[in-house]
Amino acid sequence: MKKRLAAALFIILVIAGASWTWTKYAHTPREIAWQGWVEGNYLFVGPDDPGRVTALKVDRGHSVKRGEPLFSVENDLQAAELRQAEAALSEAEARFARAEAAQQRPEEILVLEAQKERLEAALDKSRPELARAKDLVAKGISPQSRLDEAGAALASDEAAVAAAKRQIEVARLKARTEDIVAARAIVEQAKQRVAAARVSLDRRAIVAPADGVVQDIFYRQGEVVAASRPVLSLLPPGNMKLLFFVPEPQLVRMSPGQKIDATCDGCTKPISATITFVSREAEFTPPVIFSREERSKLVFRIEAQPNDGAQLHVGLPVTVTPAAEGISHVGSRE
Repeated sequence: MKKRLAAALFIILVIAGASWTWTKYAHTPREIAWQGWVEGNYLFVGPDDPGRVTALKVDRGHSVKRGEPLFSVENDLQAAELRQAEAALSEAEARFARAEAAQQRPEEILVLEAQKERLEAALDKSRPELARAKDLVAKGISPQSRLDEAGAALASDEAAVAAAKRQIEVARLKARTEDIVAARAIVEQAKQRVAAARVSLDRRAIVAPADGVVQDIFYRQGEVVAASRPVLSLLPPGNMKLLFFVPEPQLVRMSPGQKIDATCDGCTKPISATITFVSREAEFTPPVIFSREERSKLVFRIEAQPNDGAQLHVGLPVTVTPAAEGISHVGSRE
């Protein structure tokens, strides 16, 4: 009988202790943390068109600045196209200059002006000759025919001078307005072709699109790069991100713009970051970071942008916790 009472008393004490423990700790806040790792959004850099790599100026692990040369691809075709475009521009500019200039060269106009001066000199002699012929005919010294000849000579000289002046005016005329406009348009088109050819040539010498570290080299000097293939990959510090997974009960408090902290082995201080993406689609816990028991749980993918990603390495495991101003505790145990 005593043994039964002792057993019953023991069971009562166990139940009471369990109840007290549940009451004490069931709603006690606890620190939360999520496992994750560092990922990077690589920039894959390659030429616009296929070709052979003629120079590779960086290697894996090199830090580069924006605009720094990375590599060059053969440019014989592009250089020839530029020379052809420049020659076409020179020809178009020459035609435009001729259209705007006088129809005849200055030397030819000088010849016409000299001819006009000789005709004007002859005209200057014809006028007094006509006056003398009139006087002699009036006095009966010369016949009427001399007066007629002098008048005809004067008229001929005046016509010759007028024709010479007209020739000079025509020689100094420019091309028609529509011809000048057309020549100017051809020059502008030629300039655009030169600019396009120069851009095409410049693009055969590839420079860094951003500050970053060269992560991998896919083609070396002498190898032919296929169309749409990168020669190297570049990882800017700003393209680092933290990737972690949160269970559904904690998801309601997660939103873009929220601050988090992350720690890693070897990190001297927490990594501050801002949430940039919260997935709306659940997925199973990645097996690379959780135990077999945890793999069956559905979680949501969250990405965060670190304030300073220069010291991070892709694949580095991290433990993520809410920042001081963010979520700090979970209200109840699961």
